[in-house]
Amino acid sequence: MRLPLKVLRALCNRENLLALLLALLIFILLIVTADSAPLWIYQGF
Repeated sequence: MRLPLKVLRALCNRENLLALLLALLIFILLIVTADSAPLWIYQGF
């Protein structure tokens, strides 16, 4: 099932592409920094 070209053009405007890029950047940063937990979390234990 193919999307019509109008729908595809409406979804791929500049604002949506920037939002997708920002979301991907945050997601990648979350993955990269997830394994290195900061020490201040464990100071109370």
